[in-house]
Amino acid sequence: MAQISIVSKKDIEEAGRFDAEYFKPEYLEVEAKIKSKEYTLFEDFSFITDGIHSSINFDKKSKILLFSAKAPKENMFDISGLSYISEKQHIRNPRTSLQENDVIISTVGTIGNCAVITEDLLPANSDRHVGIIRSKEISPYLISTFLLSKYGRMQSLRNVVGNVQPNLYIRDMKKFIFPYFPHSFQLQIERMVKEAHEKQTLSKQLYKEAEELLLKELDLINYKPKHKLTFETTKKEVEQAKRFDSEYFQPKYDDIIKKIEEYEGGWDYVRNIFKFNKKNFFPKDNELYSYIPLSKVSNNGEIEIPEKELGKNLPTRARRKVKTGEVILSSISGSLETSALINEEHENFIVSNGFYVFKSNKINSETLLVIFKSKFLLIILQRISKGAILGGYDLTAFESCKIPIISQPIQTQISEKIQQSHKLRKESKELLELAKQKVEQEIENESKKYIKNKETF
Repeated sequence: MAQISIVSKKDIEEAGRFDAEYFKPEYLEVEAKIKSKEYTLFEDFSFITDGIHSSINFDKKSKILLFSAKAPKENMFDISGLSYISEKQHIRNPRTSLQENDVIISTVGTIGNCAVITEDLLPANSDRHVGIIRSKEISPYLISTFLLSKYGRMQSLRNVVGNVQPNLYIRDMKKFIFPYFPHSFQLQIERMVKEAHEKQTLSKQLYKEAEELLLKELDLINYKPKHKLTFETTKKEVEQAKRFDSEYFQPKYDDIIKKIEEYEGGWDYVRNIFKFNKKNFFPKDNELYSYIPLSKVSNNGEIEIPEKELGKNLPTRARRKVKTGEVILSSISGSLETSALINEEHENFIVSNGFYVFKSNKINSETLLVIFKSKFLLIILQRISKGAILGGYDLTAFESCKIPIISQPIQTQISEKIQQSHKLRKESKELLELAKQKVEQEIENESKKYIKNKETF
């Protein structure tokens, strides 16, 4: 259906834009609701800048995180994929050096994601693909939550420019409109977001405890793989493996396999203890589905709930329907750490066939998840992989992997910790969503009051 917006010449001149997209009815409606109450511009109460524009000097030995557009999510950061910047470049760039309570917003990629920098993330710097909002007047947690609400998101989307690589520029962010919120309301939102963060922290701690239980059980708690420059193997081993690349025969792999074979609880091959979900599912063109590609699963095992799409719009890789209790594991070399547990909220979702989907009668799903996220198993998956980033490992190689049959008491402890970890993570997300809804309701309630008073007058 065609949409028509009628705007004045003055509106066009003030905006400095005359493209029809900028004046879409939904954007104008958002603007009108915010302006129906007392408001200000972002540049009036905050300092806004972006990150380093020059080439980045990466340094693996440094402790200074470099925040990029992939770090901020929905009032949380995912720092698992971030790199580190050299201390020298950090010192040379004080403008882009991050401070506690800075609001970081993504300005490329998924534009508009944001979160607040906390003390535990420092020292840190940022690249040019994020915006930095710094205010001493308004709670940073309210700013972040507002930007994630529809009244902030719409402003971010409205001001995006470019086609090949869409960008949100700092100059446009400065003109974002921000409604007045009472101080008590600001504190309420801040408390909710901080409580959500606490739940996330506890969730991560429980996962760490579960992982330590597993590693201690396997006597791998302090294991550090040693990469040797010289080693030898036999012709027989080369023929059995059907591989002749030297990396495959690194002694570190044998060290881990020996630990698995020596485990007192025993071990078995993947093919004997896993039940794979291999059945192809073909989405119907005009039905809606929730589809999970590799990119929607974070390194910490969190699945980003996608918007539903019509079957005809899904990629050809959307071929597995998953069930509660199954584990999904990436088969792609560049994302071996991408695995997750399918919970009730993901029941009947469709996942990419770039995932292996499985469960086991001998090892509970929570323990399987911890096993496949552990360093020792990731090393084994690296060994059986072929090719570089877009390479991977085939099912035959995977089925030949040896897996420890963890004792039932340890499995039970791991399962309890992972379930509680997921429960806290879910509660955290619900709190953040509630905070966002409260911001939207506050704006809409004030807007209704304004309209009612105007009609009365």
